[in-house]
Amino acid sequence: QVQLVESGGGSVQAGGSLRLSCVVSGDTYSTNYMAWFRQVPGKEREGVAAIYTGGPTTYYADSMKGRFTISQDNAKNALYLQMNSLKPEDTAMYYCAASTGYGGISWLSPHAYNYWGQGTQVTVSS
Repeated sequence: QVQLVESGGGSVQAGGSLRLSCVVSGDTYSTNYMAWFRQVPGKEREGVAAIYTGGPTTYYADSMKGRFTISQDNAKNALYLQMNSLKPEDTAMYYCAASTGYGGISWLSPHAYNYWGQGTQVTVSS
C-alpha cells in the first residue's frame, strides 16, 4: 500500500506561482512512476506531468510545458510540482498519483495509476 498526501494549493492571481508537494509513505519502493493530475467538476481527470521514480524521465501535457516542472526528492519521499505563469484555466483540484505498474499506456493517463491522494485545490483569478 502507498499513501499520498498533497499540500501547497491555494489562491493566486494570474501570472503567479505555486509549488505543490506530495508526501509518499508506505511501500514507496514499489512505485515506478508518479504524476500530477488535475480535475474540474464535470470534466475528466487530466494528466499534468509524470516522472519515473528511478531516474530523470519526465512527461508533460502540452499545455503545461515550459510553465510547470515536476520533480522528486527520494530522500524525503516527496514529489513536487512547480507551477509558474499560472492562468485562470489552471484552476482545478490537483492530485498526486503513484503507479506500481509497468506501463503499456500513457503515463499521463489516470488509468496507469493505482494510488491517489485526496487532492489540493488551486484557484487562479484573473
